[in-house]
Amino acid sequence: MFDDRSPIYQQIADKIKDEILSGALREDEQVMSTNQYAAFYRINPATAAKGFQQLVDEGVLYKKRGIGMFVSPQARERLVGQRRERFFAEVVDAMITEARMIGIPLDEVVARIAAAEVTSGEGGR
Repeated sequence: MFDDRSPIYQQIADKIKDEILSGALREDEQVMSTNQYAAFYRINPATAAKGFQQLVDEGVLYKKRGIGMFVSPQARERLVGQRRERFFAEVVDAMITEARMIGIPLDEVVARIAAAEVTSGEGGR
């Protein structure tokens, strides 16, 4: 489950964010406790707690004292907005820069994207 690309607590936070984005976790739904998470993935409970605390600090999860952690209202919308911005900054802007550097006209890039959308809409790619 975990790899060396980033700290385990960050990977925990990212996994929960992905579950929210995919719809596996919904607004106001309870998530596993840090101890359940630690036992399930065989990690230190403090590591799991650090990942969960990061999500609380970001407003993705909220605590109900004595009950547990829950997905915050509008967490999915907030995450979609963040991922959208990151996508444009890291993927689209980088693609435009590379296209310009190697002399590909932007209208050709747009045409390629439009063609891929048509193909994937027809069950292709």
